[in-house]
Amino acid sequence: MHERAGMLAGEQDLIDLDELLRAFDEVVPDPADPAQRVVFGTSGHRGSSLSGSFNAAHIAAISLAIAEYRAAEGIAGPLFLGADTHALSAPAARAATEVLSAAGVHVLLAAGSGDETFVPTPALSHAILTHNRDRAADDPGRADGIVVTPSHNPPRDGGFKYNPPHGGPADTDATKRIADRANELLAAGVEIPRGGPATVPPGSYDFLGEYVEGLDDVIDLAAIRDAGVRIGAHPLGGASTAYWAAIRDRYELDLSVLGPGVDPRWAFMHLDWDGRIRMDPSSAQVMSTVAAYRDDFDIVTGNDADADRHGIVTRDAGLMNPNHFLAVAIDYLLTHRPDWPAAAGIGKTLVSSAMIDRVVAAHGRTLLEVPVGFKWFVPGLSEGSVVFGGEESAGASFQRFDGSAWSTDKDGILLALLAAEIRAVTGQSPSERYRGLVERFGDPAYARIDAPATAEQKARLAALDADAVTDTGLAGDPITAVLTDAPGNGAAIGGLKVQTEHAWFAARPSGTEDVMKIYAESFRGEDHLVQVQAAARALVERALA
Repeated sequence: MHERAGMLAGEQDLIDLDELLRAFDEVVPDPADPAQRVVFGTSGHRGSSLSGSFNAAHIAAISLAIAEYRAAEGIAGPLFLGADTHALSAPAARAATEVLSAAGVHVLLAAGSGDETFVPTPALSHAILTHNRDRAADDPGRADGIVVTPSHNPPRDGGFKYNPPHGGPADTDATKRIADRANELLAAGVEIPRGGPATVPPGSYDFLGEYVEGLDDVIDLAAIRDAGVRIGAHPLGGASTAYWAAIRDRYELDLSVLGPGVDPRWAFMHLDWDGRIRMDPSSAQVMSTVAAYRDDFDIVTGNDADADRHGIVTRDAGLMNPNHFLAVAIDYLLTHRPDWPAAAGIGKTLVSSAMIDRVVAAHGRTLLEVPVGFKWFVPGLSEGSVVFGGEESAGASFQRFDGSAWSTDKDGILLALLAAEIRAVTGQSPSERYRGLVERFGDPAYARIDAPATAEQKARLAALDADAVTDTGLAGDPITAVLTDAPGNGAAIGGLKVQTEHAWFAARPSGTEDVMKIYAESFRGEDHLVQVQAAARALVERALA
């Protein structure tokens, strides 16, 4: 924990916008340097112009690769393109539009001239689904989209994510094809066209209006209004700023939009655990930014820059642990969405709390446990076999009242409104509801730590076979399962998960640092959690030996 974690950012913490934007245009990435190549993680390609990992050349190459990919897949409809409030998002969006238009793609940009031109990730996903509804899987008129965002990353970063016609994050096969082709273009030094007689002029789309108008298909906004729930919504300087004001006005809610608005340097933020500015609404240090509002509202919410994450603050408990709110949300929805298909399951990532397992089992539902990454929920949400998908990192989405898909990407605005609906309908805050779950199912202690790991160790961990684990016990309990594939869909974890009756841990290699991430949870309390963490590190070391 940095000595200034949770403190208001100072001038020394702020980026030089001129330097950042100049580097975007002028720095030419070295394709021989792995750190400067195009790499799609679980949420697209991310980097900074200052480190040569997110520059105009990257965006041009990725955009042409996407144009070629969609042509190969028979996608000839419009491409929705939205961007968040990071400083690098606007020039990246312009560059992408120019390349895509020159390649014959009809790009649809956000209508308007103010904050409504920023596009949250869920609004783009919703737009794709709306356009493609009732279209066949091979209909050439299908639409897809790009979100220009590094999500909650620091102000110096940029990000670029492709969402195919299903509306959610692209799967690994698609992103590998796009990244490989983009890197080929960078290595060849190809001059990528950005204009010409065949250029298709971009059009406009009312992302905000379409998203806000449809919200009462998925949230009981009348109950929130009638109960007079007082909501303080803090966009944390992100793309949801205009959306929250529009939701307030359209549905006549007692809702205040908090904060100073959009600031690409984020000078009003409090520093995260490592002393950096980061828009993570699940971080207690970051959410010090909203702490002063806690007693003024029934529910205070936060969203990151592209509004795909949520933070929930209640008057009685402060910032909720993301795992706790996911469990509460699932428990509430399964008793207040009577038209959801009875056979549909609940999705969670395998590093999310086992409290969710117990809640889902109590409702007689099927649990779909998948690897880290929201993309694994997309097929189920699309076809209706999954009605809720959530990650421990405060990202989730769920279906409309009738069980059809609302978004197939994470929706932080939706989950924030759900917290207000829970308060309106039950008369209890989400944190009070969680205490009820603890009384029924136990009180788990959960934490994530980072342990040092070399590149070789990370590679071996990602490829580990369950037979490499010879231990029979973990922190005093018999091991009941050793997983290297997710039980929900059989996909490789890219690491290891070990379970007992009362505890579990999962170890995964970091994609950006020389560490392995160890997630652990115990229903026997904090002391036992520490034992589980120590045992986990020792077990993994033996398995990798």
